[in-house]
Amino acid sequence: MCSAPSDLTAQAKIRDAAIAHFARDGFQKTNLRAIAATAGVSAGLVIHHFGSKDKLRSVCDDHVLGVLVQRAQEAGTPGLLREFMSNPEQYHLQVRYMVRAIEEDTPAAGRFVDTMVAESEAILHAGMAEGSMRPSSDVRALAVLTVLSSLAMLTMPPPMARALGYDRFGPEVLRRMALPTLELYTHGLYADDAPLKAARAAWEASQEKRDE
Repeated sequence: MCSAPSDLTAQAKIRDAAIAHFARDGFQKTNLRAIAATAGVSAGLVIHHFGSKDKLRSVCDDHVLGVLVQRAQEAGTPGLLREFMSNPEQYHLQVRYMVRAIEEDTPAAGRFVDTMVAESEAILHAGMAEGSMRPSSDVRALAVLTVLSSLAMLTMPPPMARALGYDRFGPEVLRRMALPTLELYTHGLYADDAPLKAARAAWEASQEKRDE
């Protein structure tokens, strides 16, 4: 959660301004003068505190990743979905920043994904150990799936939002999707386990053929 602008140090103001610009415009299109103007400081002060745009981005990466991991741990929910749905406006910028990093394949992209998958996997293991979540045949793959579905949910493109009757993606879309998503996580989709049995049998058959 960001502090009020008057409560922030010059470094924090620059960092937050950079996060907003990188998330909206991308790293390549953002220049230090624009960041400085948004932060209300000189471009020279940005260089004084951070040295270069690359170093500033590294600080932004660490900050955003820390916020997202903390929220995942506090929520105790894989994929951050429930936490974001409780207050989507508060976390939209951090998610947009992470998605922009992944889209541009920046150095932080792999670290973002690896960290979120690891956190999700840890939450899944803990939930299964305490009995609040069902066991899985492949917890790592399930962690990847939860992160993937949550990122897709949190960054729905305009056509998907319009399919639900909204002009653009926003908090109201997330709220519309909240109950169906949790229903799917909680109760599953199929009425019986026939599809699972068929998939498991096909998987086992393919493994046997590969081992021959």
